[in-house]
Amino acid sequence: MVQRGAKRLRIGRRWETGGHHRKALRTTAVGAVSATLVAGSALGLAPAAQAAPNSVRFVDIGGYGGTTLKANVVTPAGADGKHRYPLLVMPTSWGLPQVEYFAQAQKLANSGYVVVSYNVRGFWQSGGEIEVAGPPDIADASKVIDWALANTPADARQIGMAGVSYGAGISLLTAAHDKRVRAVAALSGWADLIGSIYSGRTQHVQAAALLDGAGLITGRQSAELRQIFDDFYASNLSKEQDIINWGKKRSVGTYVDQLNDSGAAVMMANAWGDTIFPPNQYADFYEKLTGPKRLEFRPGDHATAELTGLFGLPNDVWTDTERWFDHYLKGEDNGINRELPVQLKSRSGGAYEGYPDWKSVGATDKKISLAGTTTIRANVDSGANGGVVFLSSILDQVAQVPPMAAIPLLPRRWAAVWQSEKYSSAQRVRGTSKLHTTVTPTKESGTLVAYLYDVGPLGLGKLVSNAPYTFHGQTPGQPFGLDLELYSTSYDVPAGHRLALVVDTVDPLYIEHNPSGARLTFSSPANDPSYVSIPLREQ
Repeated sequence: MVQRGAKRLRIGRRWETGGHHRKALRTTAVGAVSATLVAGSALGLAPAAQAAPNSVRFVDIGGYGGTTLKANVVTPAGADGKHRYPLLVMPTSWGLPQVEYFAQAQKLANSGYVVVSYNVRGFWQSGGEIEVAGPPDIADASKVIDWALANTPADARQIGMAGVSYGAGISLLTAAHDKRVRAVAALSGWADLIGSIYSGRTQHVQAAALLDGAGLITGRQSAELRQIFDDFYASNLSKEQDIINWGKKRSVGTYVDQLNDSGAAVMMANAWGDTIFPPNQYADFYEKLTGPKRLEFRPGDHATAELTGLFGLPNDVWTDTERWFDHYLKGEDNGINRELPVQLKSRSGGAYEGYPDWKSVGATDKKISLAGTTTIRANVDSGANGGVVFLSSILDQVAQVPPMAAIPLLPRRWAAVWQSEKYSSAQRVRGTSKLHTTVTPTKESGTLVAYLYDVGPLGLGKLVSNAPYTFHGQTPGQPFGLDLELYSTSYDVPAGHRLALVVDTVDPLYIEHNPSGARLTFSSPANDPSYVSIPLREQ
């Protein structure tokens, strides 16, 4: 494992030494991405643009410490300087240029908003280094608000922030620190950074490598960020607490009391299959909010649910975003505040389902007993896995084809398998499945990955959910209790199918910590039986 991490570090250093090459890539890519987004915007917004030619300006804004932030400003047509408009500030996503939101900015300006979108520090043509939503990024957002109030017809009493991914995280953090922000739409973002890419004390290596690579090509990593990535890949346990502290500083969950005190209206949307920011951390954070709030989950992977809206095409996420701001900034009575605030769309299709809160999503729990004693050997991928970052969840989104495994053929030497009875009626899984079991390791460290499958009559399993778990410091030969939450989901298991829980020790999505020759034994003591609890929507 350490050797694999070292290999990644060598690759990372090779990228770093190619500074001139990266700059050339950035320059070429910015033109390509910008042209694509602007062209898509123009096509998608042609009727609106003809009806209302908004004012568009490309400007430089002085951020924290004098750092130059490249930005664009879209002002409603006919703005004469006498009338004030609600202000929307939109930080860009990780690795995307300042024209990312151009289509939505045009639409919002047509609806009467001043929209300022800016490239966050460290990326593309903005100055500074990548801080990963650190204090300088939050200070930058406040500086952008200051600039907009001084240089546009923006109303200081009606300020909102919105963004996708990185922009979502910065928007939430800014609302917690700057009480001028009255409403937020955080799309495919995070509330707990460590809980996202280090859940179950396990490095989500494909997600981290994707962020790392995009940052190296499109931005300038700070020395602190480079060290965080290096320690993360190398599984440096002596640095674990440092990484956790670094992540907490950049997680709005740390500042939930401040956000609640501000009274800002918070809308959050995410995808069930988000391989960078899994849905659990948003759902947990949502329950802690006390002000106006809304939570939406849809099929897809990271930022794919919002993608068509970036090209000006009809999109549910962006439609609800505008409705959210129309109500909480403009005061329009559009009914969004009277709708059930938790809105879910199942991966299996169908209409949106509304719930009064997250706790109501899985009305009942059905337990599958994990009886008996099973021993598996580590270090080999059994064939059960969570797929590939982005690709697998996108296939599920567009074709309802998640990662699959032939359950009867999984080698029991490397995979533990338990199955439910055959269901006589459809089982509508909604929410967070939970695994409880007893594990006896032969080594003090180890990693396991749990998978929940929908198994058809021929034994083909479709992945419903999964999650990794890593332990350190256990006594070899001594059993310990394990509780693991799988990633939240919404999935309909057809009548005549079964659910299967599979546990193995290797998955390409994660770094595993299994010493050579390790074995894991799963048991179900009489006084503490093992089970997986499945949350079901009321039938």
